[in-house]
Order: sequence, then structure tokens, then C-alpha cells
Amino acid sequence: MGNGRIDGIRDVIYVDGDTFDKMKTKEIADEVSRFNRKMDLIGKEYILVGPGRWGTRDPFTGIPVTWAEICKARIIVEVGLPDFPLDGSLGSHFFHNVTSMNVGYFSIPLKSRDAWLNSQLFDQGKVVEELHYVKHIQFKDDLTILMDGRKREALIHL
Repeated sequence: MGNGRIDGIRDVIYVDGDTFDKMKTKEIADEVSRFNRKMDLIGKEYILVGPGRWGTRDPFTGIPVTWAEICKARIIVEVGLPDFPLDGSLGSHFFHNVTSMNVGYFSIPLKSRDAWLNSQLFDQGKVVEELHYVKHIQFKDDLTILMDGRKREALIHL
């Protein structure tokens, strides 16, 4: 979901698949909220990347954040993991916020031929802060973010 080009984004808040624990999603939500508060204080938007559904009420299907805890996210990316399959978000309040605020929403199912996440690119950014489950990564230059919701095509590129 989303349309157009978004400029001025250099920051990624990333739930690392290597440290992700599906039994600790509430703790992960707390860490994400902490980063969101920091980004709000400095007036910056970011790309939010993590496994499962963002904003779910079921902590076993994703990260149970509220909208206020991710409100500075300009792009939301949901990723499937081998033991944590991805079902797209269905909540009407969630989608209302995404569409009315023109927040990009990307869903990357595991082993999809049409969608993928090259998380090795995160290594090219500077780790600003790392908590137990979540990292704040910042890139030197703006990321290129292109979205065409009608064609269901999107790109985030260094």
C-alpha cells in the first residue's frame, strides 16, 4: 500500500530476525516504542521493519504495538520468518491510519518470488543504538522509496 516517492528518510528501526523471539513480542514492542519516542523527540520519520503483523492484538502473530508506539514510522514492513509465518494485517483502525497518513505498508512473505528483503544492506548503515531485539540503523544518504499501490510494486533502495 502507498503511492508516490518518499524522500528524506535515512533511519531504519529493525527487529533483528537473528535475535527475534516469538515468546517476547511484548518486550520487543516496548523496545520499538522506546525508539519511536526518540524519533518523535528529534522530529524524524523512519522505516519500521520486523516479523509478523505490526499492531496485532495477538502477540503470537506479530508485534503488539499501538499506533502511538509507531507513529513516526513512514514505512511499515512486515516480514515472514521460517517459524513465524506472515498473515497481512486486517485491522480497520490500522489500515485507516496507514491510508489516511499515506504511510507505506509492505508485506514480505517468506519464500516469496515477488517480494524480498535484503537485510545485508542494513550492514551498510551505522548502528545508532542496539537494544536486545531492536536496532536503530542510520544511512549516510537518503533512501530511495518508491511505491505504486495500484500495481502492488514498491522499492526501498540505498
